[in-house]
Amino acid sequence: MKHHGTAAVTAAALAGALALTGCTGQSAGGGDTDDSTLTIWHYENEDSAMGKAWAKAIEIFEEEHPDVTVDVEKQTFEQIQKNAKIVLTGDDVPDVMEFNKGNATAGQLAAQGLLAPLTDAAEERGWAEKLPGSLATTARYDEQGLMGSGDWYGVPNYGEFVGVYYNKDMFADLGLEVPTTLDELEDVLAAFKAEGVTPLAEAGAEYPLGQLWYELVLAHGDRALVDDYQLFANDVDFHDDAMTQATETLDEWIDKGYIAADSAALTAEDMGVSFIDGTYPIMVSGSWWFGRLATEMQADWGQFNFPGNTLHTGSSGNLWVVPANADSPSLAEEFIDITLRPEVQDVLAVEGGLPVAGDASAIEDERTRELTENFQAILDEDGLAYYPDWPVAGYYDVLVSELQSLVNRSKTPDEVLDGLQGSYEDGKADLLDG
Repeated sequence: MKHHGTAAVTAAALAGALALTGCTGQSAGGGDTDDSTLTIWHYENEDSAMGKAWAKAIEIFEEEHPDVTVDVEKQTFEQIQKNAKIVLTGDDVPDVMEFNKGNATAGQLAAQGLLAPLTDAAEERGWAEKLPGSLATTARYDEQGLMGSGDWYGVPNYGEFVGVYYNKDMFADLGLEVPTTLDELEDVLAAFKAEGVTPLAEAGAEYPLGQLWYELVLAHGDRALVDDYQLFANDVDFHDDAMTQATETLDEWIDKGYIAADSAALTAEDMGVSFIDGTYPIMVSGSWWFGRLATEMQADWGQFNFPGNTLHTGSSGNLWVVPANADSPSLAEEFIDITLRPEVQDVLAVEGGLPVAGDASAIEDERTRELTENFQAILDEDGLAYYPDWPVAGYYDVLVSELQSLVNRSKTPDEVLDGLQGSYEDGKADLLDG
């Protein structure tokens, strides 16, 4: 759904069309390479955790390759997303660039032959060991461009996930502890409601409500369900236990007033602001909110993983990819390797960027360390389960609409599940037939 942590847009981005600079020469597949220049495209703000980490990686690369000219070009997420196919079909391409993960993005470029496979490098350089299980799912794509199997076409080096933010002051006022199970979470929700406080900040007009629904699905589901739903391992019956229980639970929470009646029309920004200002004590949302809360929230606050779950909404961050026509693929692989080194991963850690191979003990700030440790706990259980709208094109809008109907009381849980299943199966058929 909304992945703010992966779509940071730099304020210093180039305006207008992409600037097409780089070395000339034959494609990487042609045998001739130019190892005198490394051209890097990325879209992270220099003040962000990723921007600072990439700057450290570039610094290390330049120290170790003094004869290589490094040409860094700042783009925007939208520019690369919109123009990647056009740019990469030419000869004037970057050697390595940041690109969005998923079937419709990196998978599509891989299937079209526009990205160089990195499987050999992943094995030789140990990337496959550093990025196991669910963390590597977004790095690998089959011949149809479906993630999860086939060759490596990209390498992530940070992550993102959905957890629970809570207002410590409001919890303390009622003597409430951090819940460790779904039952305990429901007890906390009931305790706030009994005091006249609507407990959950929510947004039905955008991604948050769908991510809460998916957390509840994961509370009752397992890795097999994730593989079926996200990777099409087997057919999915939306009226089976996990999705039925999740949708009925969400319906009960709406009925009991744990979620505000007007939340169907609220945006993610509305949700975040209302949590920051203390209107609601709990917000289930992504790690991309962390920096905003750290800057703006006056009350004491913290973050914990969705209680009781071993599977969580989230994934790797975006990918470093090497275009098939890159002039310096060997230098590109070297740069990617540097981004996974401890000194670069530790920059991500300290800045709250959720490293995939970092050391949380290096973090002095308590909240940042807590967030990183919570993410590491998910990785330790191979618990990343991706996002609920990922499987098929257009599913984001379907999830938003169906769950709004639940909040508005215009559909029953069964009717919502019917709507979700129908669109899912149509989209899956289109994808597999295409």
